[in-house]
Amino acid sequence: MDTTSNPSTIVSNLVGWLFGLVVLAIGMVNTFWGNDPGFGIFIIVLSLAYFPPVNSLIMEKTGLRIPPIAKVLLGALIIWSSLGVGELFDKIDLMMKSL
Repeated sequence: MDTTSNPSTIVSNLVGWLFGLVVLAIGMVNTFWGNDPGFGIFIIVLSLAYFPPVNSLIMEKTGLRIPPIAKVLLGALIIWSSLGVGELFDKIDLMMKSL
């Protein structure tokens, strides 16, 4: 069954790509301009959960899929830890000054 033309699947894939790219960018900033590159790499790895091809690969290899509620909770945790504890805006300012 071809689900790529289903409007809800298209929106879901678009949201997955957009949020995955945002989380990937947060991870890159934390890796290269933060004081904890390990945290940034961890965020980059977590960003893979949002990309539709990675989800398809996980489903193909294991038969399991990541539930949407798990992605929402993971996203909230990533945003909270990056903005609050990780001082993302200070790191972005530091990045902009170094360019």
